[in-house]
Amino acid sequence: MPSVSTNGIEMNYEVHGEGEPLICIMGITAPGEVWEEHVKVWSQHYQCITPDNRGVGLTDKPEGDYTSAMMADDYAGLMDALGIESANIVGCSMGSIIAQQLALRHPDKVKNVVLMCSWARCDAYAKSVFEHIKTLKAKVSPAEFMEYIQLLIFAKKSWDDSEVYQSMLEGRQAAMENENPQPLHGLCGQAAACINHDVYDQLKDIQAPCLVIGGEDDQFTPRWMADEIHAALPNSTLHLYPASGHAFHWENLEDFNQRVLDFVGS
Repeated sequence: MPSVSTNGIEMNYEVHGEGEPLICIMGITAPGEVWEEHVKVWSQHYQCITPDNRGVGLTDKPEGDYTSAMMADDYAGLMDALGIESANIVGCSMGSIIAQQLALRHPDKVKNVVLMCSWARCDAYAKSVFEHIKTLKAKVSPAEFMEYIQLLIFAKKSWDDSEVYQSMLEGRQAAMENENPQPLHGLCGQAAACINHDVYDQLKDIQAPCLVIGGEDDQFTPRWMADEIHAALPNSTLHLYPASGHAFHWENLEDFNQRVLDFVGS
């Protein structure tokens, strides 16, 4: 896995396909490899770049709190190192707040943005969820931690589907066998970025076209967050999948993959 030096860290990434760059920014706890089922499709049309965020995977994991602005600068440095002047950006959950900051701090680098299960600011509920994630990470087994994440992100239809439920069980087992688990301090650093992110008053300054997309039944980042972002952005489209949660992009995989291609291509 190649790496570049950016913003004081060594950042690892993978490249899939050729063509116009599409940078995929993953969410809290997750390495870039989680994009696999999406880049299988997108890489047929674009050069998909899937980094590990600061604090997870093979990228450096410095101690201390991170910020969404800091992590956006990580990506700006990555783009400079790879000779990418501007790119299409897809950000999932924490990745979407990084994408917001990238569009605000480095607007010339952003062609368009897909904001998945996003938020512009946290309320008391959201802050408590992120704090609880930190607490559980410190106290429970990797399988139990993964089960809690699954409870947060999957909608009822996924739990009722025997095949999807079996994949959840396999995910818990994989968490137990992971040879490179995210350390607690890496999660805490990312959680701080999520909790303290607040760009609501700046969203009006993002001129790049944005697709705000999520699940109507998302309990982790509820639909008011998507509605608020969409209302504040000057150039955005909103789509919420019915009966879908924070993991809407897996629960509606084929439609989501094509919808992103249609948006970026337009």
